[in-house]
Amino acid sequence: MTYSFDQKAIIVTGAAGGLGAELATQLAAQGGRLGLVSRREDRLRELTERIKVAGGEAHFALADVSDRGQVSGAIEQLRDRLGQVDMLIANAGVGDPDSLAPFATDTFERLMRVNWFGLIYAIESVLPEMMERGDGYLVAVSSLRAYRGLPGFAGYGASKAAINKFMEGLRVELSEQGIDVTTLCPGFIRTAMTEGKDFPKPWMMEPEVAARRMIRALTRKRKVYNFPWQLTVMTRLGQVMPDWVIRRMAPRDRSGT
Repeated sequence: MTYSFDQKAIIVTGAAGGLGAELATQLAAQGGRLGLVSRREDRLRELTERIKVAGGEAHFALADVSDRGQVSGAIEQLRDRLGQVDMLIANAGVGDPDSLAPFATDTFERLMRVNWFGLIYAIESVLPEMMERGDGYLVAVSSLRAYRGLPGFAGYGASKAAINKFMEGLRVELSEQGIDVTTLCPGFIRTAMTEGKDFPKPWMMEPEVAARRMIRALTRKRKVYNFPWQLTVMTRLGQVMPDWVIRRMAPRDRSGT
């Protein structure tokens, strides 16, 4: 049985632009009632109006996802307007590159606070009500980089690997409580995180294409969705490559994704 978004209350974090905005737009077009979370009020307001003009329903609330109180408050605001939350898509994230000299402790902390704890805070705000009624859907946007540590992006990969393992544990634990769990692991998507970065980005996807594929995977309640398949194969090969090969293949420019 496929999952329908029609009349579902769906919260999307990191919704102000790029993939998050595209997910919200496409889900609204399928009848979803959207709650949008981000720090950017101007962009959220614009997206909300665009969805409404197209005949959909959308509301927004401001929050820095690395702040537990802000996330809780934003989701509570949206719950007041949407009612019970049927689906959470934890999409907010950053892709800062890191360095060892100097050792990038501040960068590592930021990556974990936004990518990892931002997910935790959002789930904390919706899971109790889902467990109480025995129904709901938790979705995390991770990355193919979760599967292989790469020079210059060890922190980013670690934050995404944490997401994958956490969602895997939740999926097993919640499977008998009527709550679905999906982890989405895309490759390169043309967003602010990838534009202007001077290193190879094979099989780059436009946000609308990536969002469409993700939504299709959610309708099928995929447990984990790795895509595109070409980069997925390369990633799997990378997991068994010796370190010296990875070192030679690593880009000199670590300016981010």
